[in-house]
Amino acid sequence: MLTQRTKDIVKATAPVLAEHGYGIIKCFYQRLFEAHPELKNVFNMAHQEQGQQQQALARAVYAYAENIEDPSSLMAVLKNIANKHASLGVLPEHYPIVGEHLLGAIKEVLGEAATEDIISAWALAYGNLADVLMSMESELYESSAEKLGGWTGWRGFVVREKRPESSIITSFVLEPADGGPVANFEPGQYIGIAVDVPALGLQQIRQYSLSDMPNGRSYRISVKREDGGAQSPGFVSCLLHDHVNVGDEVKLAAPYGNFHIDVNARTPIVLISGGVGLTPMVSMLRKAIQDPKRQVVFVHGARNSAVHAMRDRLRETAAAHSNFHLVVFYNEPLPGDVEGRDYDHAGFVDLDLIKPAILLPDADYYICGPIPFMRIQHDALGKLGIHEAQIHYEVFGPDLFAE
Repeated sequence: MLTQRTKDIVKATAPVLAEHGYGIIKCFYQRLFEAHPELKNVFNMAHQEQGQQQQALARAVYAYAENIEDPSSLMAVLKNIANKHASLGVLPEHYPIVGEHLLGAIKEVLGEAATEDIISAWALAYGNLADVLMSMESELYESSAEKLGGWTGWRGFVVREKRPESSIITSFVLEPADGGPVANFEPGQYIGIAVDVPALGLQQIRQYSLSDMPNGRSYRISVKREDGGAQSPGFVSCLLHDHVNVGDEVKLAAPYGNFHIDVNARTPIVLISGGVGLTPMVSMLRKAIQDPKRQVVFVHGARNSAVHAMRDRLRETAAAHSNFHLVVFYNEPLPGDVEGRDYDHAGFVDLDLIKPAILLPDADYYICGPIPFMRIQHDALGKLGIHEAQIHYEVFGPDLFAE
């Protein structure tokens, strides 16, 4: 337990750390990688180069300080972090290393302003946070290992099928190299995949949503090629698209993640996705429509048919299941794209335009896509009177160790 004095010091110094947050975190990563270069195999080095990870960690430290009187208000965030850490293989021995270099960075950047009392208070606060996360991660690891076909750490999987879904998205069906079963998962969860990236001379880990329903034999991921040049090189996605083929082996962590449907519920669900955000939705959809009494609405936004993944399969599913309604928006239709056949509405996703289709009694709403897209849809649902507790979303982005 943290004493009130410790909490008061942390809260009082939080604005100072916020002011110098980016510099502190930049210094932290420099110190960390100099002392432990092997951790470059865990962190997303593309986000390191772009500064995204530094900014995310600075915000996380400040948020923790701001909520130190009632950390339970951050519990949902901490659960998400713990799940991402589990999919990266973060272990208890990593936490003292991070703590040492985070405190060292605070001292280095703040200089004499970082008194013994301040450093001591932040050390206790960090230790408290680390204990919470380690406990959560331990439970996740234990739960994964206990499942039929479950495991902890990394397990070899062979690519059994590689299928282009659009001009920028490719699906990979992965089966265990040992021939054993694979653990079932909650529709909407993701796996961590580890590959060697020659361009970096490092192993890199990324998390990809599972895009099919559980079957006990294989997993499917659908990967968007991120080819943004020097500013956003997409090391792993480009490697998967260009160099990982049928018969090749990759390493997977078990499925984790809090973004999933309740498979036992009977209430309606509305899935709202943009671009590659449709991948977890397809998994949710395929599981949910097995219950013919459960109503499912899928609203998807894409640029046009060239980049609209799984479009034919989704149309076929909608035609075959009376409890499933599909609504597609194209914001830049191609000349050959036909309204009413390839898409339903021109323009960006506009929930107000389709209110009769999505305003269902007791429905839960799931959003996935680029962050600006999710913000717009979240706010649109709020304006339509949807309660916050009914809105669920997943943010794939950098935190302490993750993407």
